[in-house]
Amino acid sequence: MKKRIGILTGGGDCPGLNTVIRALSKCAIKSNYEVLAFKDGFKGLVENDFIILDNAMVSGIINQGGTILGTSNVANPYKWPYSKGNKIKFKDLSKKAIANYKKHKLSGLVVIGGDGSMTIANKLYMDGVPIIGVPKTIDNDLAFTDVTFGFETAVVTATEAIDKIHTTAQSHHRAMVIEVMGRYAGWIALYSGVASGGDVILIPEIPYHMKYVYKKINERKQKGKNFTIIVVAEGAKAYGGKLTVSKLDKRSTDPIRLGGIGIKIANEIEKNIGIESRATVLGHVQRGGSPTPFDRILATRFGTEAVKLLTNKQFGQMVICKNNNISSVPLEEIAKSLKLVPKDHPLITSARLVGTSFGDK
Repeated sequence: MKKRIGILTGGGDCPGLNTVIRALSKCAIKSNYEVLAFKDGFKGLVENDFIILDNAMVSGIINQGGTILGTSNVANPYKWPYSKGNKIKFKDLSKKAIANYKKHKLSGLVVIGGDGSMTIANKLYMDGVPIIGVPKTIDNDLAFTDVTFGFETAVVTATEAIDKIHTTAQSHHRAMVIEVMGRYAGWIALYSGVASGGDVILIPEIPYHMKYVYKKINERKQKGKNFTIIVVAEGAKAYGGKLTVSKLDKRSTDPIRLGGIGIKIANEIEKNIGIESRATVLGHVQRGGSPTPFDRILATRFGTEAVKLLTNKQFGQMVICKNNNISSVPLEEIAKSLKLVPKDHPLITSARLVGTSFGDK
């Protein structure tokens, strides 16, 4: 009888998920494992909703965005949402999830996800489930790994969009504000902003003052440059200010949904210095599309390393990339902190040297 492993993709989708599913499945099947895939993240584990993957099912998906397994960013076995009247309540269904794991006599479970999924994975591991974590997020905010797959593709998508906005900004002499994703970390804004020649880049790690944004716009105007490109992370906030929240999803363990900072900044520019401004929110376009070659390669390396860890029974670990080498760290460490942009990051230094403003001076 073949040994079985389980896999699932949790949290938000991103380019490269199908790539890692393919690599993991092909490697596991070649190692004489049967691959049982739970659908829609931890929802499938709780509800015992799964499919068996074979080589034919994962063939040809290396360049396909999203995840063929589906995902969910509200399904948490330890805090399962349900409606009671007009209110959202929560219950602990972790024992049901663990029972379903045991029912299939799995040799281990590979969880592919971001910080929220890794936190859940660590709890399941502490409760006796043999777990291997594979990091994915366009936000690039998982600690201990230099990069996560999905990040570069999101940066490429954002950069191409900002490049296109340049021409309309120049034609109409406007200040164009482009809001990108990233939650509480500014990696996407920093990289796409520098790559596209952004004049102002606003990130969560460096609180901004609007007077310095106005200063940059006016400086450019005095030099005959009648347009300004402002790239802002959705989690950016003014000095002493608060995050801009678009809505609250009470079903989620992290209910805050950021958004709207771009429109807010564009309105302030028009109101206070009279420069015509427009805001563009890139939103979920950054999560879609075919992964870049870099992300396909990284996801493939992560997927095969996960099988290696599982085969060697090195559970409770998350695969990481450090100095272009693939290794692993304890899940327990991952759950403790986010990887934010250091204020002295070399790319910030380079951006300042070419005249980019971060709204702080």
